[in-house]
Amino acid sequence: MVHTPALTVTLLGTGTSTGVPTIACSCATCTSTDIRDKRLRPSIMVQSSTTTIVVDTTPDFRQQMLMTNTTKLDAVLYTHHHIDHIAGFDDIRCYNFKQEKAMPIYLMQETFDNLKRSFLYAFGYATQIGGGIPQVEVHIIDEQTFMIGDIPVQPIPMLHGNLAVLGFRFGNIAYCTDTNYIGEHSLRLLSGVEILILDALRYAPQHSTHYTVPEAIAVAEQIQPQITYFTHIAHNLKHSDTEAQLPSHIRLAYDGLTLHLPSISAQAS
Repeated sequence: MVHTPALTVTLLGTGTSTGVPTIACSCATCTSTDIRDKRLRPSIMVQSSTTTIVVDTTPDFRQQMLMTNTTKLDAVLYTHHHIDHIAGFDDIRCYNFKQEKAMPIYLMQETFDNLKRSFLYAFGYATQIGGGIPQVEVHIIDEQTFMIGDIPVQPIPMLHGNLAVLGFRFGNIAYCTDTNYIGEHSLRLLSGVEILILDALRYAPQHSTHYTVPEAIAVAEQIQPQITYFTHIAHNLKHSDTEAQLPSHIRLAYDGLTLHLPSISAQAS
C-alpha cells in the first residue's frame, strides 16, 4: 500500500515568467485592483503535518516564503532550469542558517547541470564565502516515485517545447506547469488524480512551449480530474473575465489559493 497523508497545497505564484502586473504594461489585468490578478512567478508548497516541500525557487521565492511565514522547509523540487524557476536559489541559505544543514533538492540531471552553470559559486567556484553560499544535498531523479518525509512524490515527465521537464503528483493532486505536451505514458501516471494544476498561458495565439486555454481544457478533459486549476497565467487573462468563460469544473488559480486533501491509501502501481 502507498499511503499519502492529509495534504495542504498552497499556490505561491500563478503568473508567467514576467509576473503580473508586467513591467511597463497598462492593460486591464495589469492595472486591475482584483488581488487575484496579482501573480508572482509559478510555484507551489506541499505540506503534511510533518513535512514541507516547495516546487521551484522562483525570483519571488524570498517574498513567497515571507508571505506564508514558512519557517521550516524540508526539500525543494525543481521542474526545470528556466530562470523563472531557479532564480531564488540563493535564498535557500536562510534555511541553511536556521536548520543548520544542507537543503535536499530533487531534480533531473539536465536541470542540475544548468543550475550549476547559473550558480557556479555554490558548487565549488566561490573565491570567498562572505555571507555564505547555498548548501544543498543533491538528489537526481527520473520518473520513479520517491518519498520526502511522509509525502510520496511521483514525477511526471512532460515537454516544454523541446525541453524535458517534470510535473509532480502527490497522492490525488498533480502539478503540471510549463508544458505544452503530456504524453500517453504520463497521462497514465495522472490517471485518477482528483485535483490537477495545469499550465494555461492565454487564449491565443498558440505558444511554442505552453498550453493555450483551449488546449489545456482539452488535456483536462482527457485526464478527467474532479477539478482543474490553471496556472502560469499571462496578463492576457483577467481573472474575473476568464472565470466566467470556463467550464464549471475548471478554474483559474490565484496566488494564495489553498487546497486541502484528505489522506489516502492505494495499491502501489
